[in-house]
Amino acid sequence: MGHAVVAEQLGRRFGSVVAVDGVDLTVARGEIYGFLGPNGAGKSTMVRMLTTLLLPTSGRATVAGQDVVRDPVQVRLRIGAALQDAALDPKQTGLELLRLQGRLYGLSSSDIKRRVDEVTPLMDIGAAINRQIRTYSGGMKRRLDLAASLMHNPEVIFLDEPTTGLDPISRTRVWDEVRRINQDLGATIFLTTQYLEEADILSDRVGIINRGVLAAEGTPAELKRSIGSDVIIARLGGDSEAAKGAVGALPSVQHVSVYENELSASVTNGAGSISGVALALNRAGVDVLELTLRTPTLDDVFLRVTGAHLQQDKQPEQADDQQDGASEPAVEEPVK
Repeated sequence: MGHAVVAEQLGRRFGSVVAVDGVDLTVARGEIYGFLGPNGAGKSTMVRMLTTLLLPTSGRATVAGQDVVRDPVQVRLRIGAALQDAALDPKQTGLELLRLQGRLYGLSSSDIKRRVDEVTPLMDIGAAINRQIRTYSGGMKRRLDLAASLMHNPEVIFLDEPTTGLDPISRTRVWDEVRRINQDLGATIFLTTQYLEEADILSDRVGIINRGVLAAEGTPAELKRSIGSDVIIARLGGDSEAAKGAVGALPSVQHVSVYENELSASVTNGAGSISGVALALNRAGVDVLELTLRTPTLDDVFLRVTGAHLQQDKQPEQADDQQDGASEPAVEEPVK
């Protein structure tokens, strides 16, 4: 099958600041690879290097068989990219943008017409395709940017948080289209996302980057199994460190972590362990506001690897027919 993306000790420094620290990573052809990490972890820096927008300061990388430093033009001809900071001309119509994208990649007039017909269903904006982009909502702009990235049938597609700010219905439509692109066209997809559900549903494999280092990697199922068969969550009203020590001393507990006022304990048998956890917290004099048992999620993996929950956007964008565009997410800063 071969590899669509290969990174070998890939690194990037900004002066004394290390943004990406010697990452080894491979993505198979035809795979959807989910790339997660907290703000400032190096996700966007990694994507910019792989898409030839930023030179690495160490290591090497190939995309679609081409070296990102030695053959950047060949890389660009073979990839599509819908990044967070999309540059769309507000005075163009959606249709004009798609046609221009086709011409820039050397497509014939007939191929441009065919590809426009194929990618416009993804946008789901009807007659608005003939309106100027300045009238589009933020969600419409993101879907247009995704459609434009597909005009030349790329081998590898980089999607940097493609559904951020979209309402749940629009987000589901994009998920369906990502699956179709991957299955019907055989395109490899490198997906960064702030939605753990999105990574879980779409990704064949997931990588988690933390402080510039690839800290965990595997299929969603493998990563969740690494946590244990069950997770006990305690919402605390007392001393978190005392709670961590009391629960961590139990023989049935494989791992325990505390984030803010929430304790998370990984166990092999949740039903048989939850009463012991409750007793241990009671003996430690910790006030327990809520105690729940559930199976592991990618958020549990993320919490263990990074020490924090993946931040979700609190205010999804309003309906896609609104006229005012939402502002783009802030570009992450490199970590020290």
